Amino acid sequence: MKICLIIPPSIFLLDERVFMTLGILKVAAVLERSGASVDVIDLSGIQNYESAIEDYCLNSETIIFGITATTPQLPATIKILKTIKAVKSDAKVILGGPHITLVNAAYKRERKLDINGRATLAFKQLESSFDILVAGDGEEAIFEALKDDPPKLIDADIPKSSLFLTNKKLTENPFPARHLVDVASYHYKIDEVSALSMIAQLGCPFECGFCGGRASPFLRKVRTRTSENIVAEILHIYHTYGIRGFMMYDDELNVNKKMIELMNMIAEAQTRLNTEFRLRGFIKAELFTDEQAEAMYRAGFRWILTGFESGSPKILENINKKASQEDNTRCIEIARKHGLKIKALMSIGHPGESNETVMETRDWLLNVRPDDFDVTIITTYPGTPYYDYAVPHRDKPGIWIYTYEKSGDRLYSIEIDYAKIADYYKGDPDGGYQSFVYTDYLTPKELVDLRHTKIHTINPNFKVWDFYLIK
Repeated sequence: MKICLIIPPSIFLLDERVFMTLGILKVAAVLERSGASVDVIDLSGIQNYESAIEDYCLNSETIIFGITATTPQLPATIKILKTIKAVKSDAKVILGGPHITLVNAAYKRERKLDINGRATLAFKQLESSFDILVAGDGEEAIFEALKDDPPKLIDADIPKSSLFLTNKKLTENPFPARHLVDVASYHYKIDEVSALSMIAQLGCPFECGFCGGRASPFLRKVRTRTSENIVAEILHIYHTYGIRGFMMYDDELNVNKKMIELMNMIAEAQTRLNTEFRLRGFIKAELFTDEQAEAMYRAGFRWILTGFESGSPKILENINKKASQEDNTRCIEIARKHGLKIKALMSIGHPGESNETVMETRDWLLNVRPDDFDVTIITTYPGTPYYDYAVPHRDKPGIWIYTYEKSGDRLYSIEIDYAKIADYYKGDPDGGYQSFVYTDYLTPKELVDLRHTKIHTINPNFKVWDFYLIK
């Protein structure tokens, strides 16, 4: 049996060949282990992607297709689906990945409350478009989807389900099938060392108000591989591709209770090989310690990334960040003390955002001076509290209101058809940025103007302080 797995393009990105999509390559790996024949069509950076899919369909007998999709990838995914069905009307098309997982989590909440809201509508649209939907972990669920008479929805986002990956299953599964994509076409460097991305663990237990998947165990429950298994994948990449750089795409590396052990083992592997690795990854600010920083540097980390989000104490409270401004400043001080560069991931447009809170973020950045930073305007994705708990505006059709109960601050969002629109994600850095949210104090245009003139996102080709923050 031949199965074709598809990675949609990410047209919203400036460069799509930076980090390869690993989730679907993990599904490919378990399929190959079972004896299945697998093709992977990686459409990252392919402009004529519909023609590429059409050519494959015309020249292949494959009738089973699996597509992964984040929310911003959905418009391209819908076009891919239509192209497949136009050529092969009998094709079975499976949708998996973050978008359906988030929508399904929001849909289950509405069902529990007996509400027919926008998550229900979003789910029904996907249900009517695709033959099979897979929510949550795909490695076990794919085999259910390939059965002769599978259910419309395969929900692997239930911890008690046999489809939900345990630590043991996560460790025992094969490494992502990177050999099925053009590895050489991906170009990313950490301190001038060529690097590939990898995922050592799953899940983030924190409950930031803006974050997708708070109701999804798939995205919230921390699941870890053994340190030995993680190092084995690093060595596999090193020996197979000659790569010495590793971008760790785990949500928060320091939620792993065995993080120090892992860092020590990575350092020991380099000693045995008489080489040096370079690593980059995400950490949670208030959990960061001197011991962790020292171990990370010893393991080869030179960059860390942290979602500080805001320099405003009020906004940090409103988004349930659980890290104070003082925690965030201390995190940068620890990183700098141990030779680690730090990228500050910031966002504006939260409930209660005002000119004053945006200026607090600007002033904090100027004070702590991270080595790099990025500022985005919030989007209300399905599966986020901003989306799930919003209610329709009584006087303005197409406008939704989320209220943070503790403060009463509100966030207004403009209805988005995620199957057609992706402009909300990042946007054109040369003035084409859009905001689909606003607050009681700032309009969408004012949010864009503040971002552009006061806290400008840095072009990766420039050093952060070459652009500087406009006063």
